[in-house]
Amino acid sequence: MPKHFLSIADFSKDEILQIFDLTKELKQKQKSGKSHKHLEGKTLAMIFQKPSARTRVSFEVGMFQLGGHALYLGPNDIQIGQREAIGDVAQTLSQYVDIIMARLFGHEDIVELANHASVPVLNGLTDLLHPCQVMADVFTIFEKQGKSDKFKVAFIGDGNNVANSWINMAARIPMILQLGIPDGYDPDQDILHAARKQNLSEIQVFRDPVEAVKDADVIYTDVWASMGQESEAEKRKRAFKDYRVDTALVGHAKPDCLVMHCLPAHRGEEIASQVIDGPQSIVFEEAENRLHVQKAIMVKVFECSEKYHLESFSKNPN
Repeated sequence: MPKHFLSIADFSKDEILQIFDLTKELKQKQKSGKSHKHLEGKTLAMIFQKPSARTRVSFEVGMFQLGGHALYLGPNDIQIGQREAIGDVAQTLSQYVDIIMARLFGHEDIVELANHASVPVLNGLTDLLHPCQVMADVFTIFEKQGKSDKFKVAFIGDGNNVANSWINMAARIPMILQLGIPDGYDPDQDILHAARKQNLSEIQVFRDPVEAVKDADVIYTDVWASMGQESEAEKRKRAFKDYRVDTALVGHAKPDCLVMHCLPAHRGEEIASQVIDGPQSIVFEEAENRLHVQKAIMVKVFECSEKYHLESFSKNPN
């Protein structure tokens, strides 16, 4: 397995399923009160350029439940890439901690962080990708519906970092991915091309949200304006006004379709309250599974890193 967790595309289907198997085990242990201190005495540094309730709480609580300690480093603590070079931050933190999680704006920054770190680096979010979120999403779908090939997911809204990570997932796990996105807001074309080249899943982009959700097993949405796009909020509201996930739109999917949202939700904009609070919503189960999936990711990358360092030491003991 890769030492870092920057993108779902860096992992094979088998490796993703191994993480899901461990997620299930860790979740069962946590629910039954059984100890699972796989990272006892270890430390996680959490770098935040972008604040987030779910990312901070899920990683911090997760590390605690695994027997370790998490250290929060906010925007004013490091000012990564401004007050200090990214490579210097990576090398310094590698002397202090066992894992680094970073939630940054530029994806190139987390790649550079990983390139200079001698400990595992996890992508808590960048403007390009949100891999931990989509790992939790697919685990939740499997938990609810069982592992099945070619389940149909309709992603409605902006072709943002979550959409890009869904496309990466479709290059590893067979599915039908239908993206309902207005013109001018498409996902990353390189990611889309690479996923289609795998010829594993059916991936289509629709301009009509009704067409995108037809016969969907899952309807998924996200905010129309992500953090850093506040100046575009009004323009985006106009562009996305027909892409609201409401009861009418849900009615075009399968009768038992699931509704998902990665949160935070702007109720009344991208999703109606009666949908997010309705019987088909699994939004909060999805949010809970961020905790369990991220715990499994931390355990897997740390074990991989330990194995790598042991093998390197045995080859070069001096």
